[in-house]
Amino acid sequence: MSVLVSAIRPGTYRDSIVLMQLQVALAELPGVEDAGAVMATPESLGLLEASGLLPDPAPEAGPTDLCVVVRAETKEAGEQALDRIGDLLRRESSGAEGGFRPHSLEAASKLAPDARFALISVPGRYAAGVARQALDLDLHVFLYSDNVGMDDEIRLKRSARDAGLLAMGPGCGTALIGGVGLGFANRVRRGHIGIVAASGTGLQAVASAIHELGRGVSQGIGTGERDLSQQVGAITALQAVDILRRDPKTGVIVLISKPPSHEVADRLLAAANSTGKPVVVVFQGVDDAREFVAVRRAAGADNAAGLHFAADLSEAARVAVSLDGGQAVDGGSASSGTRSTHGGPAGGALAPYFRGLFSGGTLALETLQKLRGHLDPLYSNLGSTGSVKLDDPGRSRGHTVLDLGADEFTVGRPHPMIDNDLRVRRLRQEINDPDAGLIMLDVVLGYGAHPDPASELAPVIAEARRPDLSVAAIVVGTDEDPQEIQAQIELLESAGAHVHRDVGGAVSHALDLLGARRDPAATAPVRLPGSSASRERPAAVPAGAASESAGTPVVLDDLEPPIAAINVGLERFAESLAAQDVGVVQVDWRPPAGGDERLLQILEKLRR
Repeated sequence: MSVLVSAIRPGTYRDSIVLMQLQVALAELPGVEDAGAVMATPESLGLLEASGLLPDPAPEAGPTDLCVVVRAETKEAGEQALDRIGDLLRRESSGAEGGFRPHSLEAASKLAPDARFALISVPGRYAAGVARQALDLDLHVFLYSDNVGMDDEIRLKRSARDAGLLAMGPGCGTALIGGVGLGFANRVRRGHIGIVAASGTGLQAVASAIHELGRGVSQGIGTGERDLSQQVGAITALQAVDILRRDPKTGVIVLISKPPSHEVADRLLAAANSTGKPVVVVFQGVDDAREFVAVRRAAGADNAAGLHFAADLSEAARVAVSLDGGQAVDGGSASSGTRSTHGGPAGGALAPYFRGLFSGGTLALETLQKLRGHLDPLYSNLGSTGSVKLDDPGRSRGHTVLDLGADEFTVGRPHPMIDNDLRVRRLRQEINDPDAGLIMLDVVLGYGAHPDPASELAPVIAEARRPDLSVAAIVVGTDEDPQEIQAQIELLESAGAHVHRDVGGAVSHALDLLGARRDPAATAPVRLPGSSASRERPAAVPAGAASESAGTPVVLDDLEPPIAAINVGLERFAESLAAQDVGVVQVDWRPPAGGDERLLQILEKLRR
């Protein structure tokens, strides 16, 4: 009978990536069946309990204490594994740069006076404070951390706007600044298409498709998914539109967002339409763009050709490329065309239900939209119109589409684009469900992402040998990404997956195999007067028209090479920057006040 053995290391803070690597290394030791390594927050201890790895009684530890638990065949094997913690931590904590690591942002800024960006990925309860420090040091902020309060987000963005700085986030996963990828980003050529995105995966998908179609990206500015909410008011998006309006290297603008607030979207569309540049808009979850006041006004105006609405991310890329003078490609998916070894002919050979396992919400939401009207009912943890909210995201029901990057799956653990463990477990769960007929997942490549995701996913896909089950994979990336996209595709195909390069092709394939009705009108793009892709540019507008709500203008030179940055949090982001030949300083960050909530509140009051 196996035993649980645990150890507490007080004051030993490590980021989630290092902890994930430590957990994997421990699980590979002789006699160890499973392992967990977390900072001892209530949320993370709850995850250990859910995994059957929480000792009884629970360890006495706080949020700055490292808690390590192993389930071993014998107590001796468990204790021998725990004796290796120090060595394994030293091995897994090798950073992007050796040598001295400053302990604060202020010290890092003195060490790297040319740095203009701070990448922040510390736990949410501390993130706003670190971001405020970065703004006070005149640094643009890339805030990957989530679980940041709405009031904090608004204060940060207003402060940044007033200072002529960008506050990208919280929850900002991707940016392409001066040809450099921040966070999760694909390697794409530079060009004349600028992107403003409230969706990290959306920015990646569109930028990768633009690259594949032979064009390039001038700037890709992420905003965080709440930026277009009524409360925030598109503060960062309006700044980004103003940047692209003034940027002489940008000829076409793409706007990407999940369902936006109508009032805020009207304001953003009006600003975008007055830039004097064609604008491609993809608002997921919007069935008819004419519901926006700004769109109705633009449709009857002299510069109506300024707005071009796309039905999905792939069409947004194609329209943008066409407007930039490239060759437009009509519809379809850049599918590999290779037949899976799973599943029989279309029209009834498969088990009845669809299961989507996505690493983020954007591709999951687009999949939901394209399935709507064809498969009913649709269950999801997204809470999207046209779907039923899952009571228990841990178990699928009927046709299910899951965002595995949502908070209920990622609290206390790395994002599924970094760590495949959660998705591997869920994939096996779906494979063993006799009602699952088609499983779809995304594989997103690029800097910051897992270095070889197919090597972990393909063996599990190969286990799906039921004749009534098929597996499809959507691969997002470019031929210049460090994971080598063609090798990833070939590995997935060799395991038996159908590989596609966008959601549209993957969903069409799924519906064919499931024998579902397809109505082309259900996902037809909305067309407005003057919205066809053409090279005709609208008349110029007064120079300040688009920047009325953008505050102090951001200095354009800040967004051009050479780019230098300070990284606070996930070391993988610093490693990605170093791989792009970007100067980066990694801060040896620890929670302030030892993580004591009472002392933190006192410090916060003193700052104000």
